[in-house]
Amino acid sequence: MLIFNHSSFMTFTLLGVPGLESQHLWLSVPFTSMLLAILIGNGAILFLVITEPTLHTPMYLLLALLMVADLISTLALVPKVLCLFWFDDRVIAIYACFTQMFFIHGASVVRSALLVAMAFDRFVAVCEPLRYNTILSHSLVGRLGLVALAKGVILILPMPLLLQRLTFCHRVIPHTYCDHMAVVKMACSNTRPNRIYGLFVILLVVGLDLLLIGFSYVFILQSVVRLNSRDATFKALNTCSAHLFVILITYVPALFSSITHRIGHHIPPHAHIILANLYLLIPSVFNPIIYGIKMKEIRDRVAKCLCR
Repeated sequence: MLIFNHSSFMTFTLLGVPGLESQHLWLSVPFTSMLLAILIGNGAILFLVITEPTLHTPMYLLLALLMVADLISTLALVPKVLCLFWFDDRVIAIYACFTQMFFIHGASVVRSALLVAMAFDRFVAVCEPLRYNTILSHSLVGRLGLVALAKGVILILPMPLLLQRLTFCHRVIPHTYCDHMAVVKMACSNTRPNRIYGLFVILLVVGLDLLLIGFSYVFILQSVVRLNSRDATFKALNTCSAHLFVILITYVPALFSSITHRIGHHIPPHAHIILANLYLLIPSVFNPIIYGIKMKEIRDRVAKCLCR
Protein backbone atom coordinates (compact mmCIF):
# COMPACT_ATOMS: atom_id res chain seq x y z
CA MET A 1 0.00 0.00 0.00
CA LEU A 2 1.31 3.40 -0.96
CA ILE A 3 1.38 5.98 1.81
CA PHE A 4 1.35 9.65 0.93
CA ASN A 5 2.24 12.61 3.09
CA HIS A 6 2.12 16.30 2.20
CA SER A 7 5.69 16.38 0.90
CA SER A 8 5.40 13.42 -1.51
CA PHE A 9 1.69 13.57 -2.36
CA MET A 10 0.29 16.97 -3.30
CA THR A 11 -2.83 16.11 -5.32
CA PHE A 12 -6.09 14.21 -5.14
CA THR A 13 -8.03 12.79 -8.08
CA LEU A 14 -11.79 13.34 -8.14
CA LEU A 15 -13.59 10.33 -9.61
CA GLY A 16 -16.80 12.23 -10.39
CA VAL A 17 -20.03 10.22 -10.24
CA PRO A 18 -19.06 6.56 -9.72
CA GLY A 19 -20.70 4.26 -12.23
CA LEU A 20 -21.77 7.13 -14.47
CA GLU A 21 -18.38 8.25 -15.79
CA SER A 22 -19.55 7.73 -19.37
CA GLN A 23 -22.52 10.04 -18.72
CA HIS A 24 -20.52 12.98 -17.37
CA LEU A 25 -21.16 15.11 -20.44
CA TRP A 26 -24.92 14.67 -20.10
CA LEU A 27 -24.74 15.31 -16.36
CA SER A 28 -23.08 18.64 -17.09
CA VAL A 29 -26.33 19.93 -18.63
CA PRO A 30 -28.36 20.16 -15.38
CA PHE A 31 -25.31 21.46 -13.51
CA THR A 32 -24.79 24.19 -16.10
CA SER A 33 -28.49 25.07 -15.98
CA MET A 34 -28.41 25.30 -12.19
CA LEU A 35 -25.27 27.43 -12.26
CA LEU A 36 -26.87 29.91 -14.67
CA ALA A 37 -30.11 29.97 -12.66
CA ILE A 38 -28.19 30.63 -9.44
CA LEU A 39 -26.03 33.38 -10.92
CA ILE A 40 -28.99 35.13 -12.54
CA GLY A 41 -31.51 34.68 -9.73
CA ASN A 42 -29.28 35.38 -6.74
CA GLY A 43 -27.38 38.09 -8.58
CA ALA A 44 -30.62 39.84 -9.59
CA ILE A 45 -32.03 39.92 -6.06
CA LEU A 46 -28.69 41.00 -4.63
CA PHE A 47 -28.53 43.82 -7.19
CA LEU A 48 -32.10 44.92 -6.40
CA VAL A 49 -31.48 45.01 -2.65
CA ILE A 50 -28.26 46.99 -3.06
CA THR A 51 -29.59 49.53 -5.56
CA GLU A 52 -33.13 50.05 -4.24
CA PRO A 53 -33.24 52.22 -1.06
CA THR A 54 -36.75 51.03 -0.19
CA LEU A 55 -35.38 47.49 0.21
CA HIS A 56 -32.80 48.52 2.80
CA THR A 57 -34.84 46.91 5.57
CA PRO A 58 -33.66 44.16 7.97
CA MET A 59 -35.51 41.39 6.13
CA TYR A 60 -34.05 42.26 2.74
CA LEU A 61 -30.56 42.91 4.10
CA LEU A 62 -30.57 39.42 5.63
CA LEU A 63 -31.89 38.09 2.32
CA ALA A 64 -28.99 39.77 0.50
CA LEU A 65 -26.51 38.07 2.86
CA LEU A 66 -28.24 34.73 2.16
CA MET A 67 -27.81 35.33 -1.58
CA VAL A 68 -24.09 35.99 -1.04
CA ALA A 69 -23.70 32.74 0.91
CA ASP A 70 -25.49 30.84 -1.87
CA LEU A 71 -23.24 32.37 -4.54
CA ILE A 72 -20.07 31.52 -2.60
CA SER A 73 -21.16 27.91 -2.08
CA THR A 74 -22.08 27.53 -5.76
CA LEU A 75 -18.89 29.11 -7.13
CA ALA A 76 -16.79 26.91 -4.84
CA LEU A 77 -18.56 23.78 -6.09
CA VAL A 78 -19.84 23.95 -9.66
CA PRO A 79 -16.87 25.27 -11.73
CA LYS A 80 -14.64 22.35 -10.67
CA VAL A 81 -17.48 19.88 -11.28
CA LEU A 82 -17.99 21.24 -14.80
CA CYS A 83 -14.24 21.05 -15.51
CA LEU A 84 -14.41 17.40 -14.47
CA PHE A 85 -17.46 16.72 -16.65
CA TRP A 86 -16.36 18.71 -19.71
CA PHE A 87 -12.58 18.30 -19.81
CA ASP A 88 -12.02 15.24 -17.59
CA ASP A 89 -9.96 17.52 -15.32
CA ARG A 90 -9.95 15.30 -12.23
CA VAL A 91 -6.78 16.40 -10.46
CA ILE A 92 -7.00 18.89 -7.60
CA ALA A 93 -4.11 20.07 -5.45
CA ILE A 94 -4.42 19.03 -1.83
CA TYR A 95 -4.56 22.59 -0.48
CA ALA A 96 -7.00 23.60 -3.24
CA CYS A 97 -9.10 20.65 -2.07
CA PHE A 98 -8.97 21.88 1.54
CA THR A 99 -9.85 25.41 0.38
CA GLN A 100 -12.85 24.17 -1.62
CA MET A 101 -13.99 22.17 1.39
CA PHE A 102 -13.73 25.22 3.65
CA PHE A 103 -15.81 27.47 1.38
CA ILE A 104 -18.49 24.87 0.58
CA HIS A 105 -19.07 23.75 4.16
CA GLY A 106 -18.44 27.23 5.60
CA ALA A 107 -21.05 28.80 3.30
CA SER A 108 -23.53 26.09 4.33
CA VAL A 109 -23.01 26.94 8.01
CA VAL A 110 -23.40 30.66 7.29
CA ARG A 111 -26.60 29.97 5.32
CA SER A 112 -28.04 28.03 8.26
CA ALA A 113 -27.12 30.79 10.72
CA LEU A 114 -28.76 33.39 8.46
CA LEU A 115 -31.96 31.33 8.39
CA VAL A 116 -31.97 31.52 12.20
CA ALA A 117 -31.54 35.31 12.00
CA MET A 118 -34.38 35.50 9.47
CA ALA A 119 -36.58 33.44 11.81
CA PHE A 120 -35.88 36.00 14.53
CA ASP A 121 -36.78 38.74 12.03
CA ARG A 122 -40.13 37.05 11.33
CA PHE A 123 -40.72 36.59 15.07
CA VAL A 124 -40.27 40.32 15.69
CA ALA A 125 -42.39 41.23 12.64
CA VAL A 126 -45.34 39.13 13.85
CA CYS A 127 -45.05 39.36 17.64
CA GLU A 128 -43.66 42.89 18.06
CA PRO A 129 -44.68 44.75 14.87
CA LEU A 130 -44.74 48.19 16.53
CA ARG A 131 -41.18 47.77 17.80
CA TYR A 132 -39.83 46.14 14.63
CA ASN A 133 -37.63 49.04 13.49
CA THR A 134 -36.46 49.69 17.03
CA ILE A 135 -35.40 46.10 17.73
CA LEU A 136 -34.05 45.20 14.29
CA SER A 137 -31.82 48.18 13.59
CA HIS A 138 -29.25 48.15 10.80
CA SER A 139 -26.48 47.79 13.37
CA LEU A 140 -28.13 44.65 14.79
CA VAL A 141 -28.50 43.19 11.29
CA GLY A 142 -24.80 43.87 10.72
CA ARG A 143 -23.92 42.09 13.97
CA LEU A 144 -26.12 39.13 13.03
CA GLY A 145 -24.31 38.89 9.71
CA LEU A 146 -20.92 38.99 11.44
CA VAL A 147 -22.02 36.30 13.90
CA ALA A 148 -23.12 34.07 10.99
CA LEU A 149 -19.78 34.62 9.24
CA ALA A 150 -17.81 33.96 12.42
CA LYS A 151 -19.80 30.79 13.06
CA GLY A 152 -18.95 29.47 9.59
CA VAL A 153 -15.25 30.27 9.92
CA ILE A 154 -14.83 29.04 13.51
CA LEU A 155 -16.69 25.76 12.98
CA ILE A 156 -15.27 24.80 9.58
CA LEU A 157 -11.66 26.01 9.81
CA PRO A 158 -10.64 23.11 12.13
CA MET A 159 -11.69 20.60 9.44
CA PRO A 160 -8.83 21.27 6.97
CA LEU A 161 -6.45 21.87 9.88
CA LEU A 162 -7.23 18.43 11.32
CA LEU A 163 -6.86 16.88 7.86
CA GLN A 164 -3.31 18.23 7.55
CA ARG A 165 -2.11 15.92 10.33
CA LEU A 166 -3.29 12.79 8.46
CA THR A 167 -1.33 10.45 6.25
CA PHE A 168 -3.20 9.48 3.08
CA CYS A 169 -3.05 5.97 1.61
CA HIS A 170 -5.32 6.69 -1.34
CA ARG A 171 -5.59 9.54 -3.78
CA VAL A 172 -8.82 8.85 -5.70
CA ILE A 173 -11.86 10.50 -4.09
CA PRO A 174 -15.14 8.90 -5.30
CA HIS A 175 -16.90 12.26 -5.40
CA THR A 176 -17.35 15.37 -7.53
CA TYR A 177 -15.91 17.73 -4.90
CA CYS A 178 -13.83 17.64 -1.73
CA ASP A 179 -16.45 16.67 0.79
CA HIS A 180 -15.03 16.44 4.31
CA MET A 181 -15.91 12.80 4.98
CA ALA A 182 -14.90 11.74 1.46
CA VAL A 183 -11.40 13.11 2.09
CA VAL A 184 -11.25 11.61 5.61
CA LYS A 185 -11.88 8.15 4.11
CA MET A 186 -8.70 8.51 2.04
CA ALA A 187 -6.51 8.50 5.17
CA CYS A 188 -4.85 5.46 6.70
CA SER A 189 -3.96 7.12 10.02
CA ASN A 190 -6.29 7.66 12.97
CA THR A 191 -9.32 9.59 11.72
CA ARG A 192 -11.42 9.37 14.88
CA PRO A 193 -10.93 13.08 15.82
CA ASN A 194 -11.98 14.10 12.29
CA ARG A 195 -15.11 11.94 12.38
CA ILE A 196 -16.10 13.09 15.87
CA TYR A 197 -15.60 16.73 14.97
CA GLY A 198 -17.58 16.35 11.73
CA LEU A 199 -20.48 14.82 13.65
CA PHE A 200 -20.23 17.59 16.27
CA VAL A 201 -20.53 20.27 13.57
CA ILE A 202 -23.58 18.58 12.02
CA LEU A 203 -25.34 18.26 15.37
CA LEU A 204 -24.47 21.83 16.38
CA VAL A 205 -25.45 23.43 13.08
CA VAL A 206 -28.52 21.42 12.08
CA GLY A 207 -29.70 20.50 15.58
CA LEU A 208 -29.21 23.84 17.31
CA ASP A 209 -30.27 26.00 14.37
CA LEU A 210 -33.46 24.00 13.79
CA LEU A 211 -34.21 24.18 17.52
CA LEU A 212 -33.87 27.97 17.51
CA ILE A 213 -36.00 28.26 14.38
CA GLY A 214 -38.59 25.98 15.99
CA PHE A 215 -38.74 28.15 19.12
CA SER A 216 -39.27 31.24 16.95
CA TYR A 217 -42.20 29.67 15.14
CA VAL A 218 -43.75 28.38 18.36
CA PHE A 219 -43.96 31.98 19.59
CA ILE A 220 -45.21 33.11 16.17
CA LEU A 221 -48.00 30.50 16.21
CA GLN A 222 -48.99 31.56 19.72
CA SER A 223 -49.32 35.15 18.53
CA VAL A 224 -51.26 34.10 15.41
CA VAL A 225 -53.70 32.02 17.47
CA ARG A 226 -54.51 35.08 19.61
CA LEU A 227 -55.48 37.13 16.55
CA ASN A 228 -59.23 37.53 16.19
CA SER A 229 -59.23 38.76 12.60
CA ARG A 230 -59.00 36.19 9.81
CA ASP A 231 -57.30 38.77 7.58
CA ALA A 232 -54.73 39.54 10.25
CA THR A 233 -54.06 35.80 10.71
CA PHE A 234 -53.62 35.28 6.97
CA LYS A 235 -51.31 38.28 6.72
CA ALA A 236 -49.17 37.03 9.63
CA LEU A 237 -48.85 33.55 8.13
CA ASN A 238 -48.12 34.97 4.68
CA THR A 239 -45.32 37.03 6.22
CA CYS A 240 -43.56 33.80 7.21
CA SER A 241 -44.43 31.63 4.20
CA ALA A 242 -41.33 32.42 2.11
CA HIS A 243 -39.00 31.74 5.03
CA LEU A 244 -40.76 28.43 5.78
CA PHE A 245 -40.39 27.27 2.16
CA VAL A 246 -36.68 28.14 2.23
CA ILE A 247 -36.22 26.19 5.49
CA LEU A 248 -37.84 23.13 3.92
CA ILE A 249 -35.71 23.15 0.78
CA THR A 250 -32.56 23.78 2.82
CA TYR A 251 -32.82 21.21 5.59
CA VAL A 252 -34.97 18.41 4.10
CA PRO A 253 -32.58 17.54 1.20
CA ALA A 254 -29.57 17.83 3.55
CA LEU A 255 -31.13 15.53 6.16
CA PHE A 256 -32.30 13.09 3.47
CA SER A 257 -28.81 12.94 1.96
CA SER A 258 -27.23 12.44 5.40
CA ILE A 259 -29.68 9.65 6.33
CA THR A 260 -29.28 7.78 3.03
CA HIS A 261 -25.50 8.08 3.31
CA ARG A 262 -25.52 6.41 6.74
CA ILE A 263 -28.28 3.79 6.47
CA GLY A 264 -28.94 3.47 2.74
CA HIS A 265 -26.28 0.84 2.11
CA HIS A 266 -28.20 -0.63 -0.82
CA ILE A 267 -28.50 2.71 -2.61
CA PRO A 268 -26.05 2.93 -5.56
CA PRO A 269 -22.97 5.14 -4.98
CA HIS A 270 -23.90 7.48 -7.84
CA ALA A 271 -27.22 8.24 -6.10
CA HIS A 272 -25.36 9.29 -2.94
CA ILE A 273 -23.05 11.57 -4.93
CA ILE A 274 -25.87 13.19 -6.90
CA LEU A 275 -27.84 13.80 -3.67
CA ALA A 276 -24.75 15.33 -2.05
CA ASN A 277 -24.55 17.83 -4.91
CA LEU A 278 -28.27 18.56 -5.05
CA TYR A 279 -28.68 19.38 -1.37
CA LEU A 280 -26.06 22.11 -1.82
CA LEU A 281 -27.51 23.49 -5.06
CA ILE A 282 -31.29 23.17 -4.64
CA PRO A 283 -31.59 25.95 -2.01
CA SER A 284 -29.47 28.30 -4.12
CA VAL A 285 -31.66 27.65 -7.17
CA PHE A 286 -35.03 28.07 -5.46
CA ASN A 287 -34.33 30.78 -2.85
CA PRO A 288 -34.55 33.68 -5.34
CA ILE A 289 -37.60 32.10 -7.01
CA ILE A 290 -39.45 31.72 -3.69
CA TYR A 291 -38.64 35.22 -2.49
CA GLY A 292 -39.33 36.67 -5.93
CA ILE A 293 -42.81 35.12 -5.92
CA LYS A 294 -43.71 35.73 -2.28
CA MET A 295 -42.27 39.22 -1.75
CA LYS A 296 -44.39 41.94 -3.35
CA GLU A 297 -41.60 44.54 -3.14
CA ILE A 298 -39.27 42.35 -5.19
CA ARG A 299 -42.00 41.56 -7.74
CA ASP A 300 -42.79 45.25 -8.15
CA ARG A 301 -39.14 46.18 -8.52
CA VAL A 302 -38.51 43.46 -11.11
CA ALA A 303 -41.60 44.56 -13.06
CA LYS A 304 -40.38 48.16 -12.95
CA CYS A 305 -36.95 47.15 -14.28
CA LEU A 306 -38.51 45.09 -17.07
CA CYS A 307 -40.78 47.98 -18.08
CA ARG A 308 -37.73 50.21 -18.34
